[in-house]
Amino acid sequence: MTATPSPISAAANRLVEKIKGEDQSRHPSPQPTHVSYPSAPAVNGNGHRVNGNGHRVLRSATVGYVAPEFEGKKEQMKLVKAYIAKCGWIPEALVDTQISWFYNELGIDDVYFQVENPEVVANHITSLYAAKVAAFSREDKREEIRLDMEASDHAIYIDTSEPGKTRINGPRYEHRLEAKYLDGNETSKRFRVETFRSPGVIGHSDSKASLRCYFVYQCQFVEPNADPKETRLEVISDRMFLAKATKNTKQMYKDLIEVAVSRTGPVIEVFDIEGSREKRLVVAFRSRTARGMFSALSDLYHYYGVTSSRKYVEQFSNGITVMSIYLRPSPNADPKHPPIEEAIHQITKEVSLLYCMPQTKLQNIFASGELSLQETIYAHCVWVFIQHFLNRLGSEYASLIAALDPKNNGHAEILSRMKKRLRTETFTPDYILEIISSHPDLVRALYASFASVHLRVGPEFDRHSIAPTPVTEVLSDARLKEKITKDVSNEHEEMVMTAFRVFNNAVALSFRLDPSFLPEIEYPKRLYGMFFVITAESRGFHLRFKDIARGGIRIVKSRSKEAYSINARNLFDENYGLASTQQRKNKDIPEGGSKGVILLDPKQQDKAREAFEKYIDSILDLLLKAETPGIKNPIVNLYGKEEILFMGPDENTADLVDWATEHARNRGAPWWKSSAVSPHDAYGMTTLSVREYVKGIYRKLELDPATVRKMQTGGPDGDLGSNEILLSNEKYTAIVDGSGVLVDPNGLDKQELQRLAKKRQMIIHFDLSKLSKDGYRVLCDDMNVTLPTGEVVNNGTAFRNTYHLRDSGLTDMFVPCGGRPESIDLVSAGKLIKEGKSTVPYIVEGANLFITQDAKLRLEEAGCIVYKDASANKGGVTSSSLEVLASLSFDDEGFVKHMCHDARGNAPEFYKAYVKSVQEKIQENARLEFEAIWREHEQTGTARSILSDKLSLAITTLDEQLQHSDLWENERVRRAVLADALPNLLIDKIGLDTIIQRVPDTYLRSIFGSYLASRFVYEFGSSPSQFAFYDFMSKRMAQIKA
Repeated sequence: MTATPSPISAAANRLVEKIKGEDQSRHPSPQPTHVSYPSAPAVNGNGHRVNGNGHRVLRSATVGYVAPEFEGKKEQMKLVKAYIAKCGWIPEALVDTQISWFYNELGIDDVYFQVENPEVVANHITSLYAAKVAAFSREDKREEIRLDMEASDHAIYIDTSEPGKTRINGPRYEHRLEAKYLDGNETSKRFRVETFRSPGVIGHSDSKASLRCYFVYQCQFVEPNADPKETRLEVISDRMFLAKATKNTKQMYKDLIEVAVSRTGPVIEVFDIEGSREKRLVVAFRSRTARGMFSALSDLYHYYGVTSSRKYVEQFSNGITVMSIYLRPSPNADPKHPPIEEAIHQITKEVSLLYCMPQTKLQNIFASGELSLQETIYAHCVWVFIQHFLNRLGSEYASLIAALDPKNNGHAEILSRMKKRLRTETFTPDYILEIISSHPDLVRALYASFASVHLRVGPEFDRHSIAPTPVTEVLSDARLKEKITKDVSNEHEEMVMTAFRVFNNAVALSFRLDPSFLPEIEYPKRLYGMFFVITAESRGFHLRFKDIARGGIRIVKSRSKEAYSINARNLFDENYGLASTQQRKNKDIPEGGSKGVILLDPKQQDKAREAFEKYIDSILDLLLKAETPGIKNPIVNLYGKEEILFMGPDENTADLVDWATEHARNRGAPWWKSSAVSPHDAYGMTTLSVREYVKGIYRKLELDPATVRKMQTGGPDGDLGSNEILLSNEKYTAIVDGSGVLVDPNGLDKQELQRLAKKRQMIIHFDLSKLSKDGYRVLCDDMNVTLPTGEVVNNGTAFRNTYHLRDSGLTDMFVPCGGRPESIDLVSAGKLIKEGKSTVPYIVEGANLFITQDAKLRLEEAGCIVYKDASANKGGVTSSSLEVLASLSFDDEGFVKHMCHDARGNAPEFYKAYVKSVQEKIQENARLEFEAIWREHEQTGTARSILSDKLSLAITTLDEQLQHSDLWENERVRRAVLADALPNLLIDKIGLDTIIQRVPDTYLRSIFGSYLASRFVYEFGSSPSQFAFYDFMSKRMAQIKA
């Protein structure tokens, strides 16, 4: 079967042939007025002429695109006239006038006429004429011409609008074309856009409106699958662009693209056009990383009294988009608008902000000019902030805790139910937005207060910017409070607008928050650091409990809008719980606990990489000093100290952390080697720790693993789940993952599970022929499935979500390796208890926060042996910490030589040996803690879930004390402890003295304290006698002297 080229493809190819070899000095299209420029501008270091404002100067004759002549234009006009005459809608006497106006006065490129057939052109002319006729039926006699034609490979939009004004109630063609063509979901197709404004007004003499025409064409790339780093235009360009663009434009685009391919954000440059007040703003960025950017740019320059005569969007097959806009003062500008030079300067500065968030929930207020871009994005960020921190438990919950006994199961269940009820959204996102939108004047006053504190810059940085908001008096916090009370109409509005004041006092900029505003009753352990990140694709937090802290970054996806609402409501609490768990996990290592969580917006579920990269980049903005005036101005750092974050892989980010490390290096972070670590799932680091607890139970109870029936949530596609399958030797009876439930009472085929685990595939790929007659699989999308037992499953998703709570009688050991936090809470735990006894004898919690603490205690009371996440799931952090230690110990050359894979992916011999020693350390730490908890439980009867926390607290408390004790000051003790704590491989390769010299003192103190504290507590328990530490150190001192 032979493919037929689309009309646009054929037209584009004909144009290429037509233009090849032609004189590239012909006038651009559409043709601007050319006025000679008498003075001689300066020349910069690259040989480009520049004006005093730093903009490069373009000769108007070289600006833009070559206008290809359509040789069949006159013949087409005759055919168009004949068709119009045949239809009879336009009076014969006016036909020639209307055709001439359309062909010659609207500035329409000849590409349009060559692509469209005469019948389509005739229909467009007739439609425009009909709009003129319709104007006479209007009282204001205003002509509103609206025409749109959309095809799969091209589109045309024509609209009447006033230059420099955004019409909120108009057809919003820019939104339509970017939603369907520029930002559409069909990633295999890319589209370029040309848009022109006609020079004259439409209608009566008092009219200010003119025609705006948009033309969209599918790209025909020279090389459709170009390398992302490729910058040669002859390889990455669309054929129509190559045929039409002037030599000057090509060089300009090439310069920007060469910078854009190595940057995360946009590249922006402004060019003066010789002899004209018109400016050319060019913005290059990675495609589809700023959805809504095209229309948002219009709103931005309209706010400053600027309009555009022409706009182009060019796509390149290396993944770069370039937008080029010709800006000039609006003919109808308000006197309050700044001069064009100042306006362009401010627009250029704010494009970067716009790129971060092209569209907000308050976009219409910005487009109407009621709020500036900075005020709008500020309000949007506070809107997100309010959703997480306004629906708190409050004093009512404190009263309940005081009145009820948390140790009583009945009371505890009431508390759990009430907590969920109080947390339900009294203030929904839409309700909060409605309140904010009703008070733009309050938003302006609150932003003025925010900006006065948080947007100061140093004298060496750019101060030549106009006010980002109309002149507004900066009110004190007390006067803001008074103004809010006066302006709002009810208590709910006052609560929402008061939250702006909390936000202003909690942040420095974009956004490091002071955690002191968090209520202690809900968050009893005070956070050390708190970052709040909002991007166009997501929102997220990064929380930590110590200055030097470690934890992974996870991305949360939502299968539906309902799931997103739940995830958004629980986002901060989940992040806090994960960071708290991490703090308890990290008892064996120098770093404290931290965690980052990114929640993808409902319509951005396919934008995980973009969201992650922007999240990392924005946090680096807070951590790194500004050293490039005009690119990055200094932040107002109210914290005032250097911060270093150690980040690792987590849910949905295992394949992204390498980018974070490289990006930190490219941005000049001195700690780039340890800013993130390589995924440790390939070596099963986390699973090794979990397995030690599972094997420990079997060892203590003398169980044969081959006879133990095992259930696992988190399937063979995940990090923990796949490695648990590969390392286990039990009889699997059930696996639950993102695709559904797989059950076989007679045991799931082990080889088939291992095949899936090695390929990282979900159970949807399980070969059903490997099931016994009693086995079954229910997928999330299944409906009305009959199980071998005769039971009918009506909804596959509901069955998947609750299977782990079923009394199947098939589970001895339950190992959660995946699943959402609080999958088992105090209420649902009751489903696992029958006649006062747990239906599942043993649980090792591999997945973080899978079971709430009160549910663990209830299950332990019912006889279940439970080892919680903070104990079992600590192998990954140990691995990450030891890799960071190596990065700090080696110099750059040694790190690359001994710790980095080569170009072929081969690991150095030292790295292989180091991995093996790390695995042994993980297993040793896990065994020590398992034995300590088992022993103390046998001695005291205290629940293992409580003992886990007590051990963690005892270790971290003693750790802090030891770091600042006389023991650290004793050089012989210090060196002896470090010699024991540091890996022998590192000491043998680098030398103890060199390691001590290279590793920061604070980090060495943490190693010293955590090692001594953990070894002491694992040996003597969480509540040792007052003489125990003396005995412990006496033995060590004797070894040192010996």
